[in-house]
Amino acid sequence: MNAREEILRRIDGIMPARPAADVAAGYAAIDRGYLRRHHEDGVLDLFAERVADYRATVLRVPASGLAAMVAERLAARPGVYGVPVGLPEEWTSRVTGDLVRGPDVAALDGLAGAVTGCAAAIAETGTIVLDHGPAQGPRALSLVPDHHLIIVLADQVAPDVPEALERLDPQCPLTFVSGPSATSDIELKRVEGVHGPRNLEVVIAE
Repeated sequence: MNAREEILRRIDGIMPARPAADVAAGYAAIDRGYLRRHHEDGVLDLFAERVADYRATVLRVPASGLAAMVAERLAARPGVYGVPVGLPEEWTSRVTGDLVRGPDVAALDGLAGAVTGCAAAIAETGTIVLDHGPAQGPRALSLVPDHHLIIVLADQVAPDVPEALERLDPQCPLTFVSGPSATSDIELKRVEGVHGPRNLEVVIAE
């Protein structure tokens, strides 16, 4: 038994067990009479505006131009890029530089950047959600390289938070991305690239 298992064992010994039916009933009883969405139209425009407001680079292309755009953006920042094992190959089919599919953790710090998909996006908040499925890779891939290019398909953008959450599996490790990593903890001066990528580019394929 490792330390984590021992801690969980002790917690289980303190906390009374709750039948699954009680948990489900409690969840069902939550009042959800709130407004589900604030916008009906212009969802993609709003999403692009909010993402750009976070100082991310936003690029909009038709789906047919996605591969060309990815190749262009990677050529603008030459180097070796990591991609998840499940990223559709057609998305990077025009890239002429070096790609490492499914890089191991030890190689991440030497990458110029990473290219991933996403699980969902939220127009109201300009947030992109990763659930680290096959097209997104492990969390470290989206945090260690200095440049992160995220591909967002138009039908992945939800108008607001409630509808986005309904598309996600709460048992997956979810990462919410709102712009490049930044902090203002020290003397209230904004510093980017502290907890994740300094450069975030979002390609919206419509």
